[in-house]
Amino acid sequence: MEKEVFEAELNKRTGEAESIIRSYLPKTEGHQATVIEAMNYSVLVGGKRLRPVIMKETFRMLGGKGKFIDPFMAAIEMIHTYSLVHDDLPAMDNDRLRRGKPTTWSMYGEAMGILAGDGLLNYAFETAAKSFEMCSTSDSGREVSAGTEYSRLKVCTDALTVLARKAGIYGMVGGQTLDVEAEKAGRQITEEELIFIHENKTSAMIESAFLIGGILAGEGGASLERLEQIGRKLGLAFQIRDDYLDVKGDEKILGKPIGSDEESGKQTYVTLHGLEKAEEEVERLSKETLELLAKMPGNHEFMEELIKSLITREK
Repeated sequence: MEKEVFEAELNKRTGEAESIIRSYLPKTEGHQATVIEAMNYSVLVGGKRLRPVIMKETFRMLGGKGKFIDPFMAAIEMIHTYSLVHDDLPAMDNDRLRRGKPTTWSMYGEAMGILAGDGLLNYAFETAAKSFEMCSTSDSGREVSAGTEYSRLKVCTDALTVLARKAGIYGMVGGQTLDVEAEKAGRQITEEELIFIHENKTSAMIESAFLIGGILAGEGGASLERLEQIGRKLGLAFQIRDDYLDVKGDEKILGKPIGSDEESGKQTYVTLHGLEKAEEEVERLSKETLELLAKMPGNHEFMEELIKSLITREK
């Protein structure tokens, strides 16, 4: 796929995800209007919408049809956003800017920042649950198992289970826990601990996007295991590339100062192994990710270009 064609398709898919996400945001009204305003501000401040785009493309690639995936696309972006809102808090990274705009807590106050994150996490599952009504109708797309209402509802249940687990203590929250504890103790972490942090803090929600897209398209067994591996390897490559750019990136392209990891004493793959080894590891993980993708059914052309763009990005 030519670069111009891919970029046009990516913009189209990102725009589609953006529209879906906006359609599921709560109305700013009632006595809780301030927290809803803060929630919506957090989501609408911008972003690549990477996870919902991956979810929908996996669904399409594997033959999925219907709008019952839409609530999950909105929900995963709400969960990703809540994690950023809480990451920015004074008790965590103490950041006042994100994507060139005030972070939620610096705009609305620390207490409202906490509540906005809490609100997004809870509202994400309220949103995902809306898929159940769609799953019980003909809108559920491709036939699943015997095509019964029970089997259609089960794929939504399975998808919701994945979303909850990958966002929780056995996923993103678990990775963040070790990261916070190691930083607080001021100790050198091992490579095994670093990989655990990256696989859970970064990869888990990317895995979730691939898995939910596959589950809702009717895949199971070995196919889902392969999708999970694709997400894990892509997430690791994505994070190591991020660490690399913090040292060798162009500040004008990145839109933020480089060297922030070193300045804060944060341990990364680069600080443990150096730039050359980091580049080699990204290349290895990228190759393995694409090899796994090639074993999946369907048309992979756009997904292959998307993966390549993520691991060679300059920002």
